[in-house]
Amino acid sequence: MKCASCGQPCPVSQGPPTTVQIKLSGAAVASAVLAVLAWLCFVPAVIAAMDRYILNPESSFVILTALVTLFSMPSGFILGIVGLVEISRSGGRRTGYGFAAIGASAPAVFVLTLMYLPFVAGRELAPRTTCGTNLAMIGKAMLIYANDYDDKLPLAGGRGTVWGPGLADWRSERQANAFGLDPNGFGGQATISSSLYLLVRYGDVSPKSFVCRGERGVREFDPTKYRVDGKRLTDVWDFGPNPAKHCSYAYHQPYGPYALTTSSEPGIAVAADHNPWIDSARWKADDFAAFRPVVGSAATGDEMGLGNAKAHGRDGQNVLFLDSHVEFAKRAFCGLENDNIYTAWDGDDKARGRAPTPYDSQPTDPRDSLLLSDPPLKR
Repeated sequence: MKCASCGQPCPVSQGPPTTVQIKLSGAAVASAVLAVLAWLCFVPAVIAAMDRYILNPESSFVILTALVTLFSMPSGFILGIVGLVEISRSGGRRTGYGFAAIGASAPAVFVLTLMYLPFVAGRELAPRTTCGTNLAMIGKAMLIYANDYDDKLPLAGGRGTVWGPGLADWRSERQANAFGLDPNGFGGQATISSSLYLLVRYGDVSPKSFVCRGERGVREFDPTKYRVDGKRLTDVWDFGPNPAKHCSYAYHQPYGPYALTTSSEPGIAVAADHNPWIDSARWKADDFAAFRPVVGSAATGDEMGLGNAKAHGRDGQNVLFLDSHVEFAKRAFCGLENDNIYTAWDGDDKARGRAPTPYDSQPTDPRDSLLLSDPPLKR
């Protein structure tokens, strides 16, 4: 038999034909499995960074997935390189280039993490910074308001008005009808937010300034969304029929014997992020029975987060003080004498205090900060 190309005789093979077995590279498959595992474990870390209420970054699950990622990534890369070399030298006896390529790409997980970190840091700080700016603006407006109203901070309703689940008619043209006051301007009920809304009516503060971007379920108030024909912001008395959906901030109890004036203790807290012991538009109130504040520098991260507002991942809360300065407090007991700004004093236990009860709670004395939030109405 001659070769069709060169015309030379073809050598005749001796013996039975040889069968070549092509196998899938075990190193290539293992590298692909480890690479996929690294990606899957990387996802919870990203979710925890983006939204701390889906996953806690300090939970054992997130820590475990991070450790698995750190092991799987280099192992997959090494096995991927070994698989590629093995396949190239096998003379066609090994296959699995695709699997090996997947494994060799495992370091991309680490690269993406480094690229993502600045974005996460900026995303975490942006709501906190904007929230602090909101409270600073609210504080300045409060002082201007007080200057026009006998040094009293915003107080809705009339004499003897109490905290309640809603106004009689938040759209009314007359104050007496809005709060249900009697002919002498006495009684009725108001919300915590309706006192803050006075800054919208009379202080030229935008409803946007009462929305913390870190608090879910709260959006800027717009009266036209409630079919209030011809009504402007200055024509209504509250942030709509369910103000918890439009106001992120807690405010010192204005209805009672300890309403604040500009003559009150300068270091007393006036407003802050939503009270964690009261339901919000999206979150349920925390279990106060489990709250054990740890005073001192030895507190762990979890202990420091107990009792903090949820809007900033329990890292702390922006707090407005009467002297008009705003600070990001890492613990809720940041008032006078370790006063917990979200609870009323309970004897000598000021760092923990008593859990607030909607429509009922009052500060213990004039130095006791008690910042309250309206719970959402159940409809």
